[in-house]
Parts: sequence; structure tokens; C-alpha cells
Amino acid sequence: MAITIKDVAREANVSVATVSRALNGLSTVTDKTRARVMKIAAEMNFVPSSAARSLISRRTQTIGALLPDLHGEFFSELIRGIDQAARAHGLHLLLSSIRGDAAEAAAAMKSLHGRVDGLLVMSPHADAAFLDKNLPKDIPAVLMNSRIGGGFPSFSVDNYGGSVAMMRHLVARGHQHIALIAGPEHNFEAQERLRGYRDIMAQLVPDTEELVLQGDFSEESGWRAGSQVLALAQRPTAVFAANDMMAIGCLFALNEAGVKVPNEIALAGFDDIPMARFVSPPLTTVRVRIAELGSMALERLAMGIEHPERMSASPQTLRSELVVRSSCGRAPEGLVLVGSTKSSSS
Repeated sequence: MAITIKDVAREANVSVATVSRALNGLSTVTDKTRARVMKIAAEMNFVPSSAARSLISRRTQTIGALLPDLHGEFFSELIRGIDQAARAHGLHLLLSSIRGDAAEAAAAMKSLHGRVDGLLVMSPHADAAFLDKNLPKDIPAVLMNSRIGGGFPSFSVDNYGGSVAMMRHLVARGHQHIALIAGPEHNFEAQERLRGYRDIMAQLVPDTEELVLQGDFSEESGWRAGSQVLALAQRPTAVFAANDMMAIGCLFALNEAGVKVPNEIALAGFDDIPMARFVSPPLTTVRVRIAELGSMALERLAMGIEHPERMSASPQTLRSELVVRSSCGRAPEGLVLVGSTKSSSS
């Protein structure tokens, strides 16, 4: 039979309430009594009931993460970072994918009320008005790669700076006719990467028309965009995909047609997922420390749960890095820092 809290209380010659207070670290128990209870509980291999502890502490020891997708290496790395940090705090992770419209995102958010102690949110719908309407007031939340605002802590990658750095690199390599495979239209990251592309096109090659091909961050959409490039009478000399998965899909389409990368078309991506260095040729990309993004957001949320008064609402932007590999030519391979990790009150 499983050991119960009553068995521990009987062995320690204290009340069940005292055992409960000792195991939950309450200050109403003396250090001597707590040490004796903890020692006896360990000797008896007593495992506290998480449900009972939740009733006492009013905590579920669970964090919710609302993400736009759970598929692909980006989200695998993001979840890995969140999970590692959660484990370090003794927290469980409850994941939900919100691929649909704002109504689906709102329903997913409300469904977690009472089941989690805090929320990590990455959603194209997560602006101030949406959160004010749908986020339960008693649940702390941290945003990831979402529009900044509404007084919530947030962590974002320097998507714009990374895109600008990549475009400057491509122009410096002699490319003027550069195509962009854009991400989902309403995605904040995709919008910032598109903005960087357009600004550099306007600044450095103003006489060349933009060529924006629509994608959705999937390999298949990259393959379709690559097929569109191949069908053009005048092909671009370089393709910049707004994420690595689309770049890899485009690479596959080019390889199928016998178009050599980078000799005929240079290719670049964004994110530096683990696969990017193992394709042939290895992919020039913008490195995003994806797991670090997840772990930093979880750390901020965990601190806010324990110490609400320390829950700073200032947004933080994580540095991105230009990683030069051979998919853009024979320039020396290496890494260039783009900006710096910073906080902002704006």
C-alpha cells in the first residue's frame, strides 16, 4: 500500500497539518520539526499528492504554453528551452497549439484557467487588446515574439535587425535582384523580417523591384516558392527565406531542377535550426538562440509567480547573429553579431 501523509504524521508523532506545513515549507513549523518530518518522509518513500498540495498552496505547479504550432525544429528547440527551465523550478508544462483564428486562441487561453499558474504566449493575436479581453486577470503571462504592449513582460528576437544584416550581406556579395520568401501575413516575426528586406532594398538597390513570394514557414511553402523562382523569365540571383524550413524547401526545389546553389542562385534562411548546418551546401542564416528564448521567458514567468511585485513589464530583445556558410558563395564562413541583448521600456 502507498504511504500516506497520515503514516508520516504517526511516525513523526505530529499532526497531519504539521506534516503538510513542513512539506510545503511554511514558516509556522520550526526548523527542528521540519527536518524530522522531511527525514521520516524520505525514509518512508512518501510522495506527496500533487492534488492535495495544490489545494493547500493554491498552485498547480504547472505552466501553460500557447504556441502557434508544435511542428518543426524551431518549436522543438523552443519547447526544449522552456521545458529545461521548468524542470529546474519543479514545474510541469502544458502545451497548446493555436493555429486558427483569434476565437480559437481565446478559447484555448480561457480553457487553461485554473489549470496553470502562469502562461507563456506566442500568438499573432496576442496584442494588448486581445490579452486584456481574454487573459484571466489572476494569471501572470509572458509574451514571446509577439507585438509588444499592454504592460506584459515580453521576449522577442531582433527579427528586423537580423533581416537587415542578411540583406546587407547579400548586397555586399554583389546581389541586387534578391527574392524574399515571406512568412505568414499576420505573423509578427514574418512582418519584421519583411520590413528589414524592404528597407534594405529601398536603401541599397532602389532601382531593383522587390520580389516577395508568399510562404507560411513550412518546407512545402518553401518548395512552392522555389518552383515559382524557377518559372521566372528573369530569376533572382539570391533568395532570402524568412525561416530555415522554407529555405530548405526551396533548396530541394532548386536541386530537383538541377540549379546549383550558390553558383546559380545564392540562398539564405533565418533561425539557424540544427538542420541548417547539415544540408548541402550548409545554409547561410541568421542565428536565433531559440532554446534561450524559451528558457528566459520561463524564468521571467516563474519569478513573477513567486514574486508578483518583481514582474517587470519591460520588453527584452534578444540579439541575433549572422552565420555565413557556403550557400551564399565562397566568402569566409563565420559569425557576425547583430545588435545586442537589450531591454526597453518603450
